[in-house]
Amino acid sequence: MTGQSADEAVESTMLPSQLAQIMRPELESVADEIVAEIRALIPEYRRPLDGPYGKSIKAGVRHAVSLFVAQIADPSASTKHAHEVHRRLGQYEMREGRSLDTLQAAYRVGARVAWRRIMKIGRNSGFSSTVMSQLADAMLGFMDELASVALDGFLEAKACSADALDTWRRRLLQLILERPAVPPEAIEELAQLVGWPTPKTATPVAVRPLVPLRGAQRPTLDADVLAELSGVEPRLLVPGVVTRERIAALEQALPRCRFAVGPCVPLDSVADSLRWARKALVLVDEGALPPRRVVWVQECLPAVLLHSDESLAQQLRGRLLTALDGFTARQRERMLETLRAWLDAQGHVLDMAERLSVHPQTVRYRMRQLEAVFGDRLRDPDARFELELALRALPSAPWRNGAVPRPRTTPTPT
Repeated sequence: MTGQSADEAVESTMLPSQLAQIMRPELESVADEIVAEIRALIPEYRRPLDGPYGKSIKAGVRHAVSLFVAQIADPSASTKHAHEVHRRLGQYEMREGRSLDTLQAAYRVGARVAWRRIMKIGRNSGFSSTVMSQLADAMLGFMDELASVALDGFLEAKACSADALDTWRRRLLQLILERPAVPPEAIEELAQLVGWPTPKTATPVAVRPLVPLRGAQRPTLDADVLAELSGVEPRLLVPGVVTRERIAALEQALPRCRFAVGPCVPLDSVADSLRWARKALVLVDEGALPPRRVVWVQECLPAVLLHSDESLAQQLRGRLLTALDGFTARQRERMLETLRAWLDAQGHVLDMAERLSVHPQTVRYRMRQLEAVFGDRLRDPDARFELELALRALPSAPWRNGAVPRPRTTPTPT
């Protein structure tokens, strides 16, 4: 005999509804297994799945599995809704900055996992190899169809976006800054897509527009600089160490902007460095750092550290100022100024007098007042350290921002 046996023909006829009934209870676990394997095998998909990103991935997989089973039960089942889901999924993948290769790899992984589960069910249910071969053809054709729809969506989104490369570059910068950190392979893949040579170290630059940036403004930046200037916290990322020449170019490209240059760090530490740079900009706004156009965080790390916990700094300030409650506001300012000079000059009276532009006798008089207030704390190294921290944490200390020294006066008991 050259054709199918009667039993096989009946089995082939009965298969669709039987398989659909068997597969329906498996839909949720199959979808979860596909998502898990895609994330395990493709680094770009290893991000947390809460939020719009995860919902899009899960919805696409569940619609695909459900539709395949539905078509087994009823070949005339409509594919319109599933096609729309996967077209939108392709558009989303392009806007997220992923490549066509990544998208197609995800569909291949999905087909492999689904087929593996169908093979297991088929064997357990006693279906013949002929029937399983037919199912394989149907599965591959079905996945090719959905992958083609997603590809169309991807290309549509790309064609509608003249800023596709900029979108991918901004996405790359976002990936580098994400916490928890994304796998290095995901960053490397997107960096290759946009033609950005992945450096071992990089320098983030926090940007503060001194006047609003216009939406259509497109600054001319070096090709290796990643930029996100449209958000509430504009930032740049420069490979390697930022030189003075590079900063001069940024100043020219972004006039009327202030920059805080973070320390040059390995790529997986860029988010921390950018956080310090943003804090430096805040300290400039508060008057804790001089209002320079370019703030180099490496030069003001102690201030950034001291102000990293404002509530704790406030506790330090409170302890210092409470000790001076018995003085008037003007006297308290002089005491704080004198205490800082005493700490800076390590108690040398003549040096203090020079710093304060007052007579040495005035310094001695003020120091007697401070000793009456602080007592043994002035001779205790730990207490002196705390006093200096508190002084530097004051929001508007008289020595900040280039305060002009008062002229030297004759001795006075003030």
